[in-house]
Formats: sequence, structure tokens, C-alpha cells
Amino acid sequence: VADAISRVLENSEELHSWRRRLLSACMKGLVVMYNSSKDESKEEVERSMLLRLEVLLRFVEEVDPDDWYSVVKAGLKYRYRDEAFLKVLNIAIQLLYKEESSLSQ
Repeated sequence: VADAISRVLENSEELHSWRRRLLSACMKGLVVMYNSSKDESKEEVERSMLLRLEVLLRFVEEVDPDDWYSVVKAGLKYRYRDEAFLKVLNIAIQLLYKEESSLSQ
């Protein structure tokens, strides 16, 4: 559904706003998954959400600090050995903490 909406909004002023909301929902979804399934039983769904998070961060490059804190905290608590989580975390840190980012200020 998200991809279909993104395609419809392509080249519109609302696309950035949609991606920001989608990014927030993605981060909140990951937190819920991490907190509820500590044993990585929904690995495929998590990987899909992590990939979407990575793509959205490249477009949006700004996140709600509370959402970011929650994802990092839950991810490091329950997925500190998960290669996919650590890869996306590394990319996110590079994107979010460059000079012009909202989190680096």
C-alpha cells in the first residue's frame, strides 16, 4: 500500500510529508516488533521494515528525536547481534548526524 501511495504522490508537494509520516510509522512499527518479539521470530517482516527505513532516511534525512531514540534503544536491547539492524543503524547514524541534519544540532 505504501508503495502505491508513494507512486501516486510522485512529483507532488505532499510526497515529502507522506514519506515523513511513513518513516515515523516504520520506526514505531520496528519498536513494537522488537519489544513484542524478542526472539526474532518475525525476521522477514523486520528485514523488510529495516530496508524501508533505510530508503526513507535517504529521502527524508530527518526524524522525530523520540522515534529515533525508541528505535535505537529497542534495537540495541533486542537486536544488538542482528547484522541487518546494525547495518541500517550505521547508515542511519551517518545520514542523521551529518552537519545539516536536525539531530546533529
